[in-house]
Amino acid sequence: MFSGIGSRVHRLLVPLLGGLVSLPLLPMPLVARSEALSPELPRVFLDTTLVAPSGQIIAVPAGGDVQAALNAAQPGDVITLQAGATFTGPFTLPNKTGTGWIIVRTSAPDSSLPAPGTRVTPSYAAVMPKIVADASLGFAIQAASGAHHFRFIGIEVMSAAGAPTFDLVRLGSGSETSTSALPHDIIVDRCYIHGLAGQAAKRGIALNGSRLAVIDSYLSEFKDQAQDTQAILGWNGSGPFKIVNNYLEATGENVMFGGADPSIVNLVPADIEIRGNHFFKPTAWRGVWAAVKNLFELKNARRVLIEGNIFENNWLAAQAGWAVQFTVRNQDGTAPWSTIEDVTFQKNIVRHSGSGLNILAADDPNPSQTMKRVLIRDNLFDDINAGRPGEVTGGSFRSWAMREGRPTW
Repeated sequence: MFSGIGSRVHRLLVPLLGGLVSLPLLPMPLVARSEALSPELPRVFLDTTLVAPSGQIIAVPAGGDVQAALNAAQPGDVITLQAGATFTGPFTLPNKTGTGWIIVRTSAPDSSLPAPGTRVTPSYAAVMPKIVADASLGFAIQAASGAHHFRFIGIEVMSAAGAPTFDLVRLGSGSETSTSALPHDIIVDRCYIHGLAGQAAKRGIALNGSRLAVIDSYLSEFKDQAQDTQAILGWNGSGPFKIVNNYLEATGENVMFGGADPSIVNLVPADIEIRGNHFFKPTAWRGVWAAVKNLFELKNARRVLIEGNIFENNWLAAQAGWAVQFTVRNQDGTAPWSTIEDVTFQKNIVRHSGSGLNILAADDPNPSQTMKRVLIRDNLFDDINAGRPGEVTGGSFRSWAMREGRPTW
């Protein structure tokens, strides 16, 4: 756990013989805090319990007009898309008055899907409608400025064959300059969102809003030879965010917060819950898709709980093979407020990776704030191994590295 007085004082809270010892990470000033401060947990945990609909059902058959249904729906309505039918986007979620939920779901009955709280798998694709990305624009679903209170249940969203994919689901463009313009209260529930085998795809979900949740879903095939890819990326949303019980697959960073400067001044994505997910890179990608970086990264985030996840398979490629990175970054040089604060990383399994966890407490090329209050405890690091030629890993063969932005330890 990092804490201190002044911009360059940090301490690490380390388990030792059943207790805790506070160790200085840098030379301490004459007056310094004698104890480490516990990180603050997210102030808001989103309740994603399904609210029973109170309005009409708008059925969209195969060949029907999805956008017209979205435009016509009122809070409390349910839009059912014909299971097994294909609808080509892009579709825009309108900004409507009222606070009731609009549900967009498969026409198949609830019994055809796993129960709420159970992760969906690709085997359920047969009972899902398919929304295919626009071949020229590279996305399938986007939220209008301020759009809110939409819930997707049992929908397959996929890339178009032979066409580039950018954000399959774009919840916020990233260009909003005010929190009032952000989409909010949108839930992706038991959905299958994916690229195509053998084809590059940049991103599953752009998470740039507030009160956004991705739960019980399966995101896969986000990969590229050169550019970063993510299953989920957020950089211009205020939060809170909930990412719980998903399968998450990408070459670059399976999930990342930060990575581009926010368009909203002083914005730090905050109140982030990441629990019970499986972060995974298929070993068949090694030597085929070169842009492999890490499984999870924070660059600009505050009050984050990362608990009970599995982080599996990472190797030396576009980066040094670290599975998890906490690296403060003022990415493009225009966000000196960027920071990582109040992070709890606990009860996770990190396995089959060339390196374990890398910490950079302040940006090295650009001005930033300094990391504060990070707690790492009760995690299992298994098979952190640079490996022999041809094995899955490749990396530095280190479980930990901690840097302050200048020296490397």
